[in-house]
Amino acid sequence: MLPMTDVDETTAGHEPAAQRCGLVAIVGRPNVGKSTLLNALVGQKVSITSSKAQTTRHRITGIRTAGAAQFVFVDTPGFQMRYAAALNRTLNKTVHSVLADVDVVLFVVEAGRFGLDDAKVLSLMPSGEYAKPVFLIANKLDAVHRRAELAPWLKGMQDRHAFAEFVPLSAKKDADVQRLLGIIEPYLPTQSWFYEEDALTDRSDRFLASEIIREKLFRLMGDELPYTSTVVIDKYEEEGGLRRIAASIVVERDAHKGMVIGGNGERLKRIGSEARQELEKLMDAKVFLEIWVKVRSGWADDEEHLRSYGYE
Repeated sequence: MLPMTDVDETTAGHEPAAQRCGLVAIVGRPNVGKSTLLNALVGQKVSITSSKAQTTRHRITGIRTAGAAQFVFVDTPGFQMRYAAALNRTLNKTVHSVLADVDVVLFVVEAGRFGLDDAKVLSLMPSGEYAKPVFLIANKLDAVHRRAELAPWLKGMQDRHAFAEFVPLSAKKDADVQRLLGIIEPYLPTQSWFYEEDALTDRSDRFLASEIIREKLFRLMGDELPYTSTVVIDKYEEEGGLRRIAASIVVERDAHKGMVIGGNGERLKRIGSEARQELEKLMDAKVFLEIWVKVRSGWADDEEHLRSYGYE
């Protein structure tokens, strides 16, 4: 991966600014744009995105160092209330654990909208002596046609929670993202950085490979593919400028396996091709990628399978 920094040079004769560093959680219901926002804040893709709800299933850390501040962003799974399977219980536990650890919380909603799912996530915010500064991030501002209607909506949101900041924005606009970084910075504790200046994520390339394959799977299958599908890396080897990766797409039924493979294997070939091309750009290396499809009935409701597939 190419390192990316935004470090200002210290003017000669002046003391450098005290370093700031803190953990910033990104939370919200599924499909409000949390992963898109994380990638924009980091300045490079570290979390996968798709229109399918609950694309993010792991705690993803993205790091941005700018000037004297290091922002450690933690993307979380969208809080899930529709299903009671072990997978969803595990994902919800991830959200709870993240909120207990961070310095600032970015509560992401769609600008102008607030439903029961949003209210459930908002109710999770720590209170009392455990309270953290919570920012209301009104995302997808570019999709709001009547901006005048936002004022009463924001007033209503203020009545729901004592938000530290209100930030309407579009995660797709760099100016909005830079403005958000500036708003967050004063809330970070004054302390040494946790990571090297050019770090982008604490996740391994092996993990990123599984996520990129899963993203292509979700994007190419859409709602046709059941939610209970995942990707496991069976082999990851580095040989100079070459990466040899063997992966398995895990589904719950034989019928799902046929859907993923497609007629004459064309769909699986496309998933592999698109994943390989993105991985080569991400890793700046040649990638040899093999993908199989395996059936594991009931894996999403089996604690042992979840642990073996990396869900904690």
